Amino acid sequence: MALMIGIDVGGTNLRLGVVECGDMQNKPPRLLDEMRFQADFSVLCKFHRKSPEQAWREILGTIVRAIETVRAKYPAVMAVGIGFPGFIDPHTQKISLSPNLPGLSNVDLSKDLGTLIALPVITENDALAAAYGEFVMAAAPTDNMIYLGLGTGVGGGLILNGSPFPGQHGVAMEVGHIITAPNGRLCGCGNHGCMEQYASASGVSITYLEASGEHCSAAEIASRAGAGDQNAIAAYGLAGESLAQALAHILKVIDVTEIVIGGGMSAGWQFMQPVFQQRLDQDLIPALRGKVGVHISDMGDHAGMIGAAMLAQKKI
Repeated sequence: MALMIGIDVGGTNLRLGVVECGDMQNKPPRLLDEMRFQADFSVLCKFHRKSPEQAWREILGTIVRAIETVRAKYPAVMAVGIGFPGFIDPHTQKISLSPNLPGLSNVDLSKDLGTLIALPVITENDALAAAYGEFVMAAAPTDNMIYLGLGTGVGGGLILNGSPFPGQHGVAMEVGHIITAPNGRLCGCGNHGCMEQYASASGVSITYLEASGEHCSAAEIASRAGAGDQNAIAAYGLAGESLAQALAHILKVIDVTEIVIGGGMSAGWQFMQPVFQQRLDQDLIPALRGKVGVHISDMGDHAGMIGAAMLAQKKI
């Protein structure tokens, strides 16, 4: 079976998985090994002391060293797939923009990295790679699926007719920027009231800060919600409501009934779910009520690595 490396790029770390790809019909992909590496990309890309060119060289160097460590153990690896947080042009593979890694613009990770490691490299948006990972590992086969990743922001990926759908310019399913609170909180995109300002980990922290005067992580707020803290419960409730509002709008455009929710914030789903379900039932058009299945991912943070590896196999 073909071995691929799947990489999930974060702002502060790299997760590399060695995936035995299988054939999806008779043998599903299998994650053989996982390695994690420290990578302060989000700090590096602020470019306070380095030019964009210098920062890009350091990013490439960090990824190369991580790949070399993995290849020393698995020399039979045939290609590398990368899930990267940004807008990936589906025609050129260039990263046109990465909001969480400011300063990167029109860089060609596939080409530059492929030259350095002498292997084929494909690059895809991290949420779309995770969506494909969820798709190929789904217990019940489905051709159409929406993935919503709740983390520092909110990302989305769409699988249509069994294939990942990036959109004409690589910006399909930027669902975190659907406006659910007109004239609400200022978002990094420049608009006000975007869903991710309420339904993401950072959004939950802001909501809790406004109510309690305390700054806490989303994980700590989930813990407080479990202990009965009403401000914490309300913060997660607002997150669930905002997510449901956005999803109802998405489903009016894309008639998909399989929804998978992943990302670190999904660990607090029990505090989001009651308000989420109530608002979703309210906002869905009648023809879709009772027909949408919303599932929490059971893949942890493996979906992005497996999806990226499978996309590498698919594209080479």
